[in-house]
Amino acid sequence: MKLKKYIDLKLIILLAGFYGLFNIVFITKTAYLRTVFHDRKYEPWYDFLVNNVLIDWLIVVFYMTIIAISTKRFLNKNYSWVKIISIHVVFSLLIGFIIRLIFDIYSILTGIMTLEEYEVKESFTRFMIVVDLNFLIYFAMTFIIYTYYYVRQVKEAEQHRAQLETQLVNTRMKMLSSQLQPHFLFNTLNSIAVLADLDKEKAKDTIADLSDFLREILYSGDETVIPLERELRTLEYYLNILNVRFSDHLKITREIDENLLSKEVPALLLQPILENSIKHGYSYEHVDLEIIIRIYLDKDDLVIEVINDGAGLKEEQEKLMKKGKGLANINARLANLYGNKYSFTVRNKRQGTGVETVVRIPTTPHSLTL
Repeated sequence: MKLKKYIDLKLIILLAGFYGLFNIVFITKTAYLRTVFHDRKYEPWYDFLVNNVLIDWLIVVFYMTIIAISTKRFLNKNYSWVKIISIHVVFSLLIGFIIRLIFDIYSILTGIMTLEEYEVKESFTRFMIVVDLNFLIYFAMTFIIYTYYYVRQVKEAEQHRAQLETQLVNTRMKMLSSQLQPHFLFNTLNSIAVLADLDKEKAKDTIADLSDFLREILYSGDETVIPLERELRTLEYYLNILNVRFSDHLKITREIDENLLSKEVPALLLQPILENSIKHGYSYEHVDLEIIIRIYLDKDDLVIEVINDGAGLKEEQEKLMKKGKGLANINARLANLYGNKYSFTVRNKRQGTGVETVVRIPTTPHSLTL
């Protein structure tokens, strides 16, 4: 299974086709020379096609399949180009040696020549006659391998970027539709109406927060990642509206390392996490809710924690992902941005009541690899 991960059938067919085309040119050249210099002695066509073409084609294709597998491993391990080129130079010389060795063994086993007739010097001379050709063919096929992987990497990157853009648009639309549901607008506008008589300045501030929050969702561009400072600014508009709606029943505590404000995070990440924490935190037993938003650096990872002291989870994270699109969407966006270098966990607190949501991401977006 591990080897299957590195074998690409399309690439093998491409390499086999390329070398097959080379052999067709070689056969055409041989046919022309036999016609022009017909007085010379040549081996039968059958022996020529089997011994000099078919077996050679099988050996080279098998050998280059191994090289293709090795190349993919080189790229995954981020070897330096100096080391990679040095290895390929050795392999380019080794291919001629292996071909010559297999042909010698085949000739002895099939009786084309006896062991007594075999001469190392003659075999080495045959190797040297075509060493430059083998070198060029090897690097031509290696160029095909790297081009194939590069084109595939570009296509995968484009697909990931398209998925991220689609997910971001969907996130904005879902946020907008959820926030513009009648109960949200009713509660917010009703709060503003009450404040208009009690505290006009606060009413104006709430209207401004609602306007700024919706503007950030709709017109903040198509960036998939934004500075943490911008993400917190958008969140602040949302929190201000929540504070008006929930009054003294909701307490938000922020523990944020200000040195991380320039670090990039996925756009519109915090709001759906906080919304989920509030939605599931309130219950008949928990009418007052305290939420801690904690953002800090742990080694090379940026860690975001949203912790509440409300109702606990009754289901595992996998089931929650399947039931709600919000958490699944967050997880999909993180996977596209950071590959396997992130973690997203929703769990009950280990001490006390409540739920903690923990996102751990590298400080820079994950570079797509093969």
